Amino acid sequence: QVQVEESGGGLVQAGGSLRLSCAASGLTFSRYAMGWFRQAPGNEREFVAALTWSGNNRYYADSVKGRFTISRDNAKSTVYLQMNSLKPEDTAVYYCAADRSPYGVSWYERQDRYDYWGQGTQVTVSS
Repeated sequence: QVQVEESGGGLVQAGGSLRLSCAASGLTFSRYAMGWFRQAPGNEREFVAALTWSGNNRYYADSVKGRFTISRDNAKSTVYLQMNSLKPEDTAVYYCAADRSPYGVSWYERQDRYDYWGQGTQVTVSS
């Protein structure tokens, strides 16, 4: 049974940092591209960041470029999202997802391409 579990969310002041972790089990982690998405209250879920199985190719939403960094440790079957210079508009539930076939134009933004999803972790940034 595949499990994807996020952790590391919490309350932080604007300008602060958080590191989210996402641990996956029940799958060959190194064969999956991984992505982070978020959903703020009243909004649709949106793409944040993604990286390929090797970690060599990374993709970011314009809103987080230069502030967030996605990385992975295949030995630990874990993907991370380092979030710096946080803003109140970053407040959302953050979801981790795994994609077995990351192909096509802008595959990383397409939520329907991801095979497995976590339950999410809340990030709240106070002003």
